[in-house]
Amino acid sequence: MISQNDLSSKLAIDAKSMGELRQSAKAGAPEALKGAATQFEAMFINMMMKSMRDATPQDGMMDSQQSKMFTTMLDQQTSQNLAKKGIGLADVLIRQLSQTASAQALAIGGDAAAGAGAGTVGGLAAGANAGAAGGAGGVGRLLDAAMLQRSINAAGGAAPLSGAALATGASAAGTAATAAAKAAQAPHVRSFQEKLGSHADEASRATGIPAKFMLGQAALESGWGKREIKGRDGSNSHNLFGIKAGPGWKGKVAEAVTTEFVNGKAQTRVEKFRAYDSYADSFKDYAKLLTTNPRYEKVLASAGDASSFAQGLQRAGYATDPQYASKLTRIIKHSLVG
Repeated sequence: MISQNDLSSKLAIDAKSMGELRQSAKAGAPEALKGAATQFEAMFINMMMKSMRDATPQDGMMDSQQSKMFTTMLDQQTSQNLAKKGIGLADVLIRQLSQTASAQALAIGGDAAAGAGAGTVGGLAAGANAGAAGGAGGVGRLLDAAMLQRSINAAGGAAPLSGAALATGASAAGTAATAAAKAAQAPHVRSFQEKLGSHADEASRATGIPAKFMLGQAALESGWGKREIKGRDGSNSHNLFGIKAGPGWKGKVAEAVTTEFVNGKAQTRVEKFRAYDSYADSFKDYAKLLTTNPRYEKVLASAGDASSFAQGLQRAGYATDPQYASKLTRIIKHSLVG
């Protein structure tokens, strides 16, 4: 039996199915979020196909208003079929929005999209931009944008979608997803990221490592800032990455108790750690360590993926905790936004 939220098996012009999806969302069906994200992905694919059609000659001997109409219908159905297999956009939206957006949020603001006007590219962009309002309402706007596209298709609107409109819709979706993900963060996580985000961005430009990856490591090493290394006089070392003060370190030092794993067994020790004047200096020194020390060369090469980055750090000997990579990966993927 096909779920009423599985629109991929139905015609792209089936407005009734979209209405059923909205009713399902109002009833609180958990699968409604996936249905809405899939419909937005189908809309996005259709926008790309329209842009490509617009870039090709359409005045050949076999071209006519009728052929253009059937081509448009074919593109709509093809978009629906491709969205069923997925190009990744729906998965990203679901991952980021499901933390806070209940299926009921899909019912927000749908009537506004219907009045935007069939065939109006600006209306579609505006409907997508509305998702940037943030929070769970952004999920509803995904459905609104898809519904507006459906109404344009049903009315036979053939106005080509510009690249600007395509970019606007994609940007709005990303903004809505980010806003919802931030709203889902625990207060201490959001505070930590907002406090140190600019320093992480600067270090990211120097290393090529995503800022979120470095924030995740700083969070793991410092316990989200609650276990920062202090000097004997209680002063803050600003050492967020647990970098030790070896023989070559000429700066300030802070001694602290730390846990090291030797042959898989935890041992408590007192070690010397580097101390900085600010958190910005901590990020700068961390960036310098990773870019100048040959042992971290492979870490930089795998900085495009959270799991590979975390595993690379552990293999390079950054930490002795056998669970270090899995802990860091979990923080990056499930706690931070970026």
